[in-house]
Amino acid sequence: MANEVEGKRVIKVVALCGSLQKASYNRGIIRAAMKMCSESMVEGIEMEDVNISDLPMMNVDLEVDDTFPVLVEAFRQKIRETDAVFFATPDYNYSVTPTIKNALDWASRPPNAWADKPAAIVSVQASSKSGQYHLRQIGVFLDIHFINKPEFFVSAAEPPQKFDENGDLIDEQLRQRLQKVLLALQAFTLRLASP
Repeated sequence: MANEVEGKRVIKVVALCGSLQKASYNRGIIRAAMKMCSESMVEGIEMEDVNISDLPMMNVDLEVDDTFPVLVEAFRQKIRETDAVFFATPDYNYSVTPTIKNALDWASRPPNAWADKPAAIVSVQASSKSGQYHLRQIGVFLDIHFINKPEFFVSAAEPPQKFDENGDLIDEQLRQRLQKVLLALQAFTLRLASP
């Protein structure tokens, strides 16, 4: 959990991408966020991109003798050990992506690994805001505490060009907006962790 490096509190953040596309803009946002955290734009956050695409589909038949499949248990442990969660995901059919929903469901199995986790959501190529709002609704039941502001919705199709052909963020204005989300998540996480 949160520790100190050179007198400053450092929080651990797990980043989860809701898109499986190779050059996903949402994964590009995660790469940009991780770069900000490792450089001087955002200090005090250690961010790790955790792959959720290999998790088996949620099925209680896979729980044997109160144990989870190896990949599922490793994922649940990551969530338990992190201070906060950073979701980067588009919406599918006006709701959350199957990848995100599957991860939410696995980590919610008793004991709920999501309980009392601060979180932020960013969405690129959102056809609507419904996906984020559905994720927030699910979070209420799972006791995930999302930051409310700043909201981060991006339509990559609108000029100017925001990402290159590899899905990497190249728009400086968007980078500044992302920085504000990370700083808000950091402040909220530290506030919740305060005794």
